[in-house]
Amino acid sequence: MGYPVGKVAALSGVTVRTLHHYDEIGLLSPSGRTAAGYRSYSDDDLERLQRVLFYRELGFGLDTIAKVVDDPSLDALEHLRRQRTLLVERIGELTRMVESVERVITAKEVGSVLTPEERFEVFGGFREPEGYAEEAVRRWGETPQWQAAAVPRSKDEWVEAEKAREDWVRRLLDVVDSGAPADSVAAMDLAEEHRLMLAAFMGDCGHEMHRGVARMYATEPVQLGFLVREPDQRPGLGEYIRDAVHANADRAGK
Repeated sequence: MGYPVGKVAALSGVTVRTLHHYDEIGLLSPSGRTAAGYRSYSDDDLERLQRVLFYRELGFGLDTIAKVVDDPSLDALEHLRRQRTLLVERIGELTRMVESVERVITAKEVGSVLTPEERFEVFGGFREPEGYAEEAVRRWGETPQWQAAAVPRSKDEWVEAEKAREDWVRRLLDVVDSGAPADSVAAMDLAEEHRLMLAAFMGDCGHEMHRGVARMYATEPVQLGFLVREPDQRPGLGEYIRDAVHANADRAGK
């Protein structure tokens, strides 16, 4: 039984123009012609079209699809097994994408727990950069520390956390302005206090992780801005904090 091109287009959901293109490039040429010279597709042609459309849906280019469907080592059963494997991989990819989107939603929801008025009351004019939540999720969203930090907190909790940050920064700047080096006891004690502050939010912040966080203070101004607001920053402050954290970790033998 032969199927005209219009019928095949309706069955497959692709346009007649697409089927003509597949014929022209040799990807899917109909097995027969009608008496009037029109394209006529067999059941085998439809099975090949199903394979072509499957691989196209997975994002394969037409050149790659042609090589796959023409591979003599793959019979119909092997094609099905290959498709099953690819589908399982795609399900995994989609699942990870859904989880990533959910983490972004959570991050956005956490950011909106406070009303705009409350955010100004707690943080003043400080705002995270546009798109930061999405970037943070991309970098750290799968870590348990990020997920712990993303737990919604009340206004009172944010107020207490902000007070603790401001007090810590004030004492840090006193140490810096006194001329004490980053490996001084006072600086290392502040570094340890900072590590424990992070652990209260993240659930875990070992010395090695703390080293990694501190490196960002020296290389990423955005990260330093979350800890020390720009008006309070000093030249080289990020490097000072990093060095104090490293010295503290060395002191702990970590």
